[in-house]
Amino acid sequence: MSLMLDAARVAAAVNILLLVAVIGVWVNTYREIRAPFTLASIVFAGFLLAENVVALYFYFTAPAMPTVAVQVMMILQILETAGISVLAYVTYQ
Repeated sequence: MSLMLDAARVAAAVNILLLVAVIGVWVNTYREIRAPFTLASIVFAGFLLAENVVALYFYFTAPAMPTVAVQVMMILQILETAGISVLAYVTYQ
C-alpha cells in the first residue's frame, strides 16, 4: 500500500508542476489577446491546481486508509497526470 500512496504523491506533485507551467503560459497569452476561453482555462487550471495541492497535503497527513481507497486515489491521480500532460504538450506546441 505504501508504494501506491507514493505513486499518488508523485503523480500529484507532477500535476502541480505541470499546472503551474501551463497556467504561466496561459496568463502570458491572456495578457496579449484577452480571449475569454483563455481566461476560463486559467480559472479551470487554478481549481485543478488547488485540488492537487489539497490532495498532496492529504496524502502526507491522512490517517491510515483502506487499501481500496488508496488504489482508487492512485489511479485517479495517474489518469489526471496523463490528461494534464497532454494539455501541457499541446500548450507548448
